[in-house]
Amino acid sequence: MEYNVFQEKLKKECEKMQIDIKENQIEKFYIYMNLLLEWNQKINLTAITDCDEIIIKHFIDSLTICKYLKKDSSVVDVGTGAGFPGIPLKIIREDLNIILVDSLNKRIRFLEEIIEKLELKKIKAIHSRAEEFGRNIKYREKFDYATSRAVANLSILSEYLMPLVKIKGKVISMKGSTIDEELEESKKAINVLGGKVLEIDEFNLPSSDIKRNVVIIEKIKNTPNKYPRKAGTPAKEPI
Repeated sequence: MEYNVFQEKLKKECEKMQIDIKENQIEKFYIYMNLLLEWNQKINLTAITDCDEIIIKHFIDSLTICKYLKKDSSVVDVGTGAGFPGIPLKIIREDLNIILVDSLNKRIRFLEEIIEKLELKKIKAIHSRAEEFGRNIKYREKFDYATSRAVANLSILSEYLMPLVKIKGKVISMKGSTIDEELEESKKAINVLGGKVLEIDEFNLPSSDIKRNVVIIEKIKNTPNKYPRKAGTPAKEPI
């Protein structure tokens, strides 16, 4: 996709979400997209390779949670994959302190190249399983927000994310169109882990009929020390 076409499309989509995007930020997204497509030929980063779809389904989708994040806050993006939502958030919100966590070292190497090429500050990519990261005292209960996109169902995801946020911090779970059953099944886990569902925001992605739900869970008490359990257990035996 030619830069001028990309520029016009991304700008238009950001305007629909009332996000003010600067020229240098558009340039960063363009470099990001091209590096994503280049690396994707070597390692599996995304099934989405159409430029228009990357703009909507990766970049714009990631930015839908921008409005929930307070200025100068700390954010951990668990199971970030190719950097979604963490990298788009960082491009738009330079004030945020962001940690990207992924269990695959190849993806971490890709993220480190993106961070370097885009000259992003206050952002770091860490190679770790979610369960091990949540038990690390350096990171446990240290973040204002923990987020994740398309990683696991809500009960499993809560065990990954809830241990990472401070009291009064929030877990922001980016979900698809149908979540009623998932919400019901995750009630026990959310309660056990110290959380309370605060808000569910349902919307369509701009310029599409793709439904999204953002589930915001507030942490109201400390997560018991036994969580997260050892690697693999949350997925096999959800709370």
